[in-house]
Amino acid sequence: MPKLFIVSLGCPKNLSDAEVMAGELAAAGWEITPDEAGADAALVNTCAFLGSAVEESEGEIKRLLRLKARGKLAKVMVAGCLVEREKEGLLARFPDLDALVGIHALAKAAKAIEEGRNYILPAEGPLASPRIKARLTARHSAYLKIADGCDNRCAYCLIPSIRGNFRSKPVEALAEEARGLAESGAVEISLIAQDTTSYGADIYGRPRLAWLLNTLLQIKSVKWWRLMYVYPERLSSEVIEVMRANKSIVRYLDMPLQHVSDRILKRMNRSSTEKSIKNKIAELRRAMPDIALRTNFIVGFPGETQEDFNRLLGFVKKARLDGVGVFKYSREPGTPAAGFPGQVPEDVKEERAGALIQAQSRVLDAINLELKGKKFDVLMDSPVFGRTYRDAPEIDGRVEVEAPEGQTLKAGDMVKTKLVGAVGYLRKAKAVRLA
Repeated sequence: MPKLFIVSLGCPKNLSDAEVMAGELAAAGWEITPDEAGADAALVNTCAFLGSAVEESEGEIKRLLRLKARGKLAKVMVAGCLVEREKEGLLARFPDLDALVGIHALAKAAKAIEEGRNYILPAEGPLASPRIKARLTARHSAYLKIADGCDNRCAYCLIPSIRGNFRSKPVEALAEEARGLAESGAVEISLIAQDTTSYGADIYGRPRLAWLLNTLLQIKSVKWWRLMYVYPERLSSEVIEVMRANKSIVRYLDMPLQHVSDRILKRMNRSSTEKSIKNKIAELRRAMPDIALRTNFIVGFPGETQEDFNRLLGFVKKARLDGVGVFKYSREPGTPAAGFPGQVPEDVKEERAGALIQAQSRVLDAINLELKGKKFDVLMDSPVFGRTYRDAPEIDGRVEVEAPEGQTLKAGDMVKTKLVGAVGYLRKAKAVRLA
């Protein structure tokens, strides 16, 4: 049986795509191996959202092609966003590649690498659940992609041109897919899409995230449901109430805000305003005082003045967000913002990013002091490290857990703990008993 090694770059949505291709390849007779040295072929699932991601993807392609040239690999196939961004132009630059697979042709992965063909298909119709899927995450934690593509036209973003318009999977199909994940051992399932709060708008005429959540909640073996990529202006009171009423939907939201200056938000073509963002955060905290909020901000967007940045900096200092990702604006060809006047110098971007990170570090220090001594359920990712509900897999912090005397913890255990200390996004806890 030939062996294939997979490298998946970028976000969890990309990893979910890699799982679909892994399932198709395994069904076609390939053994998916974590051991690159023993592989006959390699698949690199690329990211192309930012210039830095393109560089990383291209670097991995070059590395694998060097292995092929030395006879260490027989075939190299490339999939993902870089394929959609460059299409057949990728072959012109890397003629030794054996196959390309676009993000709408995941089921063609096995045929592509076996026949040396390229499949780059358009996005058409509602998004279908995968016929086969091989888990690449830990057994106890899984991703459920509920939609793909995006109808938002943020001025800095290439996603609509790469992944197409927003397309949801039907509720019944997602329920079946989630049951399969649960049966495979998942006790935590993270719902992902470019915009989870728009779920269902394309096939049901209006967003139906609350209906989807209520349907998924019937799967009782899943202890934690987690919502990622939530747009604040589309987060309805109905969804908030479903979260409030059901503790198995963790009190956590990943809510990319990008900025708070009304002037910059408008230039970004975002629907939010500073007032609407503050109101939404207040609504969430009234409903769930213990909610953990994570977000991303972009500094140095074209036209961002010191006054605009100061508004953002002041917001971060006061909003007490639990997690903040800071990105320097990347001028991506093909986006409206690439042609905007007022491009911010790189040294100014660097300075502003540093100031924002420093401000959030102080906020986190204060939050950590308040958490010390509190008790939390921790889902173990290994015998030593796990996560509270406040920490999404592979994105947020982790907890180092001291096991009870005479007991050994393992991945997938849900453990009652008491936090005894924290530095940054690393916390320490003592397990009081196994749940």
